[in-house]
Amino acid sequence: MVRVMSGAEIARVLLRTAVGATMIAHGLKHARSLEGTARWFGSIGFRQPQLQARASAVVEVGSGAALVVGAATPLAAAAVVGTMAVAARTVHAPNGFFITDEGWEYVATLSAASVAISALGPGRFSLDRVAEDLAPGRPRPSALQRAALTAGLGMGAAAAQLAVFWRKPA
Repeated sequence: MVRVMSGAEIARVLLRTAVGATMIAHGLKHARSLEGTARWFGSIGFRQPQLQARASAVVEVGSGAALVVGAATPLAAAAVVGTMAVAARTVHAPNGFFITDEGWEYVATLSAASVAISALGPGRFSLDRVAEDLAPGRPRPSALQRAALTAGLGMGAAAAQLAVFWRKPA
């Protein structure tokens, strides 16, 4: 019996792959120029800019890869939300909405898409589904619970990072 992919399954894979690949590309860009990335982090008010450069590369590539394969999806999506919230606060918020003016349009879209991915669930074509199949009967969080976890954990992590490492430049 051949199972056809439903529209919802296609949408899940497409959305996970688009957001995940975007994060991987962004993280690789940071990783390929750690010194320049560190200088930039320092210029926008981050303490320990070398650490920030390395952490951003690892988190962006790691969360992106996890989203692409659908592994720990709510947590991977939370990492995207947290990363984008930090970017919004430190770089984009003062510039208005539109990305053409360095505004927060792009980071908000990636964050919203990540919360949506979490709410939708990773779908049939994911490592999370494989893990679920290995533990049948285990309680699974609802869409609302997954979305709340993703948004809350992401925003909480962003707030912690900003509180510890960032000061608005003079």
